[in-house]
Amino acid sequence: MRGLIDEHGPLSIDDILARRPSEPYAALLRAIVGQQLSTKAAESIFGRLIAKFDGRGPTPRELIDMDPDELRSVGLSRAKVAYLRDLAERVEDGELQLDLLKQLPDGEVSAQLTAVKGVGQWTTDMFLMFNLGRPDVFPVGDLGIRNAMKRLYELPEKPIPADYVRIAEPWRPYRSLASLYLWTALRAVPV
Repeated sequence: MRGLIDEHGPLSIDDILARRPSEPYAALLRAIVGQQLSTKAAESIFGRLIAKFDGRGPTPRELIDMDPDELRSVGLSRAKVAYLRDLAERVEDGELQLDLLKQLPDGEVSAQLTAVKGVGQWTTDMFLMFNLGRPDVFPVGDLGIRNAMKRLYELPEKPIPADYVRIAEPWRPYRSLASLYLWTALRAVPV
């Protein structure tokens, strides 16, 4: 980690936060769109989505009312359209109260968000880091994190998640920042 810090200089999660939607619903929309895509592809698709709403994220009601085929026309898969709609419906009916998430511990935020169809631990980790600004999130499920650690720490061909977690333990309570250095090493900061 010292080598990455020396190579890339000071990094800050705040720099990423400034480029992302600050409103929790829009941030989750962006995170879902970005699942399993390159940063460039995710930015492009999210850009086309918000262009349909004059450059802003749609409200839950607007997304629910939008024809699914029109949502697909921006480059979203059927599955992602279903995930976005499930999120919108849960927010619209009050089942998921996004404005309360910032007051909850990470585990409770994760439990509430993973109840949404298509929102797994990766999406929750991205939300915790890049919307709530939580300092000690380690997204062990992120391919970029795993690839960077595998290369930098010369891990075996198929390391298990516990190997990554063990290596990251000394980075507490700043594992979010350490993750940012790992992504930067690969030039793969997620959207």
